[in-house]
Order: sequence, then C-alpha cells, then structure tokens
Amino acid sequence: MKGREMKVVLLSVGKTDDENFAPMIDIYKNRLSYYVSFEMEFVPDLKKAKKLSEKEQKNLEGEALLNHIQQGDYVVLLDDKGKQHSSTEFARFMEKKLYSVPKRLVFVVGGPYGFSEAVYERANEKLSLSKMTFTHQMVRLVFVEQLYRAMTILNGEPYHHE
Repeated sequence: MKGREMKVVLLSVGKTDDENFAPMIDIYKNRLSYYVSFEMEFVPDLKKAKKLSEKEQKNLEGEALLNHIQQGDYVVLLDDKGKQHSSTEFARFMEKKLYSVPKRLVFVVGGPYGFSEAVYERANEKLSLSKMTFTHQMVRLVFVEQLYRAMTILNGEPYHHE
C-alpha cells in the first residue's frame, strides 16, 4: 500500500543535534520513502530562552510552529495528554489518515514546556507516544520508527511481530 499524494511531516522545535540520534532517524526516514512522502521541518530554538517565562517561551515557539502549518494541514500534536495507541492501532490510524487527509498530515513536537494555547486550538487531535517523558531527540526517533512500523504493518511485512 503505497501512500497517496499526502505528505507526512514531523514539525519540531529545534534540530536533531545529537550525533547518536541523527543517523538512526535518517535510516527510518530513508525507509519511509518507499511508503509515503515524509519530511521533517524545524523551527529554530529560541534565542535567550532562559530569560523568558514559560508562557512567553510557549507563545513564541507556538507562533513559529503555526507559521509552518498550512491552511489545509491536518495537525496532530505529540502530547502527553493525547490518545495512546499500540503499534497496530497506530497503523490503522495512519491508514485512515492516508485516505482522508488531502495534503499534509503534520505531527508536531513542542518545546520543553509543551504547546501554547494557540497551537492547541489549531490542532485537529493529540497523540501520546507514551505516558513517560522523552527528550525531544528521542521523540523524533521513536516517532519515525513507529511511523515506519505502521507502514510495514499496513503492507503485511514481517518487521512487526505480535
């Protein structure tokens, strides 16, 4: 099941700068290209963030994130208050989105304090990768691996084992 013209985007605050995670993320990004159009977009880390209040930081990051979100995008926040899925359930979620989202399915990773109210208001839904907290570097890796896993599940490939 090769994906339609829909593009999946992982939008994050800050780049993946950990030299241990970047090559692993690239492996899954390359594998994903067989199944679906996928790209990662980044908004820069805030300058002098330590001088900002938590709310100011969330609002500034939120503005930057919203500037990357297009009008017709279907936006899913990766948020600890979101719905949790097993890998198989996430595959079914992706299957539905592949056929219902017209252009871009955008998964968003917020900054260290989460999302601003404006970003929550723009979101179509929230998804939690775990009840545990991960670094932003780890979230990117876990997400791209789970997206790849979902694509292999939908294609009946042996990567995932029940």
